[in-house]
Amino acid sequence: MERVSPDCSSDVTDESIAGKRIGPGILILTPSMQLLYKDHRAWDLCAAINKDDGRTADGLPFCIVELCREVSNLLQIWTDARDWEQIRIKRLIGSPNRPILLCGLGLPDRHCSQQSRILITMDGMGRPQGAIIDQVKDIFRLTDREVTVVQNLLKGWTNKDIAKELGVTEQTVKEHIKHIMTKTRTTTRTGILVQVLRL
Repeated sequence: MERVSPDCSSDVTDESIAGKRIGPGILILTPSMQLLYKDHRAWDLCAAINKDDGRTADGLPFCIVELCREVSNLLQIWTDARDWEQIRIKRLIGSPNRPILLCGLGLPDRHCSQQSRILITMDGMGRPQGAIIDQVKDIFRLTDREVTVVQNLLKGWTNKDIAKELGVTEQTVKEHIKHIMTKTRTTTRTGILVQVLRL
């Protein structure tokens, strides 16, 4: 059964775009570091972190274990259920090209410390250009040629460079850019890039 909010109309395109969004990875652990839950996104991000660190192990990366220990230490200090807002640690890890934001949150239980939980969210901050391009094509209904022009604009190429790459005249490239501006509701090349990079 499809749920539609009263002020929004449902659109197949909107659903396909939402399906391509990648949410955060989620880990839930006990204060004694027993892993209770790990979703597929968390598996993928942990594997990427381990690979970047040169490890082939499937376990939790050291940076996540360290974050869990810090949250666990805070859970010993802040024991009231209302203190959960005090037990939050954020850390940015990974390479500059693909940073990952880790957020550790402690959920205390004042009756039994072993019932407290550690929630870790892992969110890849940079999106692969391929995902952006697919989304741009769907949202703005761009042709394949227009998508290629957008990709080259993202590289910082001039109209002359784009024309040479596509084997067309500069005037043809200008026409493509005008069509892209119309579809993206922008008036400049920079406006196109802003619309694309905001996705």
